[in-house]
Amino acid sequence: MTVPSSHMSSIVSTSRGIHPSTGISTYDNPRAGPSGSFSQPEPESNDCDETELFSVSWNQDYGCFAAGTNHGFRIYNCDPFKETFRRDLKSGGFKIVEMLFRSNILALVGGGANSQYPPNKVMIWDDHQSRCIGEFAFRSEVRAVKLRRDRIIVVLEHKIYVYNFMDLKLLHQIETLANPRGLCCLSHHSNTFVLACPGLQRGQVRIEHFGLNMTKLIHAHDSHIACFTLTMDGLLLASASTKGTVHIFSLRVRVGEDSAAQGLALFQQNSSTSLDALISPNAGSNPSSSLSFMRGVLPKYFSSEWSFAQFHLPEDIQFIAAFGSQNAVIIVGMDGSFYRCRFDPVHGGEMLQQEYVRFLKTESRLR
Repeated sequence: MTVPSSHMSSIVSTSRGIHPSTGISTYDNPRAGPSGSFSQPEPESNDCDETELFSVSWNQDYGCFAAGTNHGFRIYNCDPFKETFRRDLKSGGFKIVEMLFRSNILALVGGGANSQYPPNKVMIWDDHQSRCIGEFAFRSEVRAVKLRRDRIIVVLEHKIYVYNFMDLKLLHQIETLANPRGLCCLSHHSNTFVLACPGLQRGQVRIEHFGLNMTKLIHAHDSHIACFTLTMDGLLLASASTKGTVHIFSLRVRVGEDSAAQGLALFQQNSSTSLDALISPNAGSNPSSSLSFMRGVLPKYFSSEWSFAQFHLPEDIQFIAAFGSQNAVIIVGMDGSFYRCRFDPVHGGEMLQQEYVRFLKTESRLR
């Protein structure tokens, strides 16, 4: 399938992307021989086969999401909702599809019993050239891949590798506690690079600020960590435990003149550039105290850990969610559902459903 250039913008220069020649690198696998490239994807011969969804994931600004299926992958725009393009293959599907904003570069990891793409290899795919331009092979299964414009991050169960995007050179290795969910998140401003990942102890988050060459370990929870995320500028970290407790930490790493308004407000409260969290010492006795430092910085509904607005979803289905424009929340489910709902920023309460799409249905296909 030929993808019109208007749908996916090309990376402008090799200094901002992968070296144009195909790079093959093998790490964490001393017994492996030379690793060959992934085969060229071939068009799916039977478009009527039932499509099974393996994964859904946002791009870096939450404006798009990728769906990995047993036949390949699909890319969707969120506002307005639209299938942007798809790749349907004979040779199997992908359990990980990581976008790089809205560019033509994706990271792909195979999945499924009949896939020709093994779960221990990462393929860097240039959809503009319709070919693999880089490959990494590992001894164990890849749990996640994260992309920045200048870095590729590969997450294994006990280790994280950080590569330079231009020449695929290995820059850093990070040991972690068992991480089957592949938890890892990045900042995405060009002048700062912050990475958050599990530490070596239960409930611990490790913060790497590569620009300052600083490492900080935060004991975020007593129980295991379920998920965490960074703001785009790496200023704030939000984490949740398997018991449902939510915390927000200020990492205070932004010192540039182009800091966002919320970043400037936090710096005015404390001018230190250390990575210490601003959680109140008595956080355990007051359910909203861990968020008290954010009053006047973020909207009112962030000043409480109690539910502000609600939208009810089917049980036993995994969903991902993100804020959209105009007080919207975008929700994508592993059952192939897409929801757009709106919340009242003053009164909260039940959210209003504005859009619902079954995005795996053939009617939504780009024609």
